[in-house]
Amino acid sequence: MKIALITGANSGIGFALAKKLIENGYFVIGTSRNGEIDLVSENLFTVQLDVTDSNSIEKANTIIREKFKTIDVLINNAGIGPDLGKKIPEINSLKMTLNTNVTGLVVFTESIIDLIDEKGKILNISSIMGTLNRGSDSDSPAYRISKSAVNMYTKILSERLLDKNIAVYSIHPGWVKTKLAGQSAPLTPEFSANGIYTLLEKDLPTGTFWNAETQEEMVW
Repeated sequence: MKIALITGANSGIGFALAKKLIENGYFVIGTSRNGEIDLVSENLFTVQLDVTDSNSIEKANTIIREKFKTIDVLINNAGIGPDLGKKIPEINSLKMTLNTNVTGLVVFTESIIDLIDEKGKILNISSIMGTLNRGSDSDSPAYRISKSAVNMYTKILSERLLDKNIAVYSIHPGWVKTKLAGQSAPLTPEFSANGIYTLLEKDLPTGTFWNAETQEEMVW
């Protein structure tokens, strides 16, 4: 049975992904800030994790390592977007967004990366809003900057892990009905999770960027 670790698995895309993977034979380690996930399964292990808190990362690592010797998949899903739709960068929003979406993602990944098995995979949930070929859009500056940084980390990490045969991808999940994107979004978390799962099961080239809605590779 393959083991997948999903950050931010208590709601939205992360929750839908946890359900999807369990339904398809995975054991899921799901994290949330309060350590609670409203899902009952013998193939789910919940862990409290705040990726912005170094002590929380250390405690989560200890708990995970006591129970699991390896993991097959890491899905970095936890993220925030407090400035979505806004035009002017605001310092506190910028700091919070980068701390969660970039620094937290990188620090947690680096802390757990040695547990990922050979031929394992890392999926970084990014966004089309982080691509440099969409310069005509000027809203959501902190969010866009953070997702561009995630894409760069995907490229850097994919090169670094070539000799370990661990594949790293960025995934655009689509515009999904979540607390982050709002209820006006056209896609359900379940639809997005299905698309992400389909990509996960494919043998894709490492260091690439994919659209879960269209199943197409994206331009950075």
